[in-house]
Amino acid sequence: MPDTTTAPESVFDEVVDLIGALVGDDLDLLGVEVRRDTAFHEDLGLESVDLVTLGGLLADRYGPRVNLAEHLAEFELDDVIGLTVGRIADYVAAALGER
Repeated sequence: MPDTTTAPESVFDEVVDLIGALVGDDLDLLGVEVRRDTAFHEDLGLESVDLVTLGGLLADRYGPRVNLAEHLAEFELDDVIGLTVGRIADYVAAALGER
């Protein structure tokens, strides 16, 4: 059953955990402290395929209300390239808050 915790700080922590699961030991090797302003591409070196994988992990965790691919379809390319962990966490919290 998907978890529906919507507190922004809880969602942020869970998104960071999912990113850690996605990149594994690479996150430790990068030596990056993941914060709200950490950029997926520039700071973590993640590519679009990694965002697709993260979208699947988010859907598994939170259910169909969290559809990252649909959300990102509204973005311009530069916005996707500059995407931060905080923006993803904010999206997830907002999507979960919609009843």
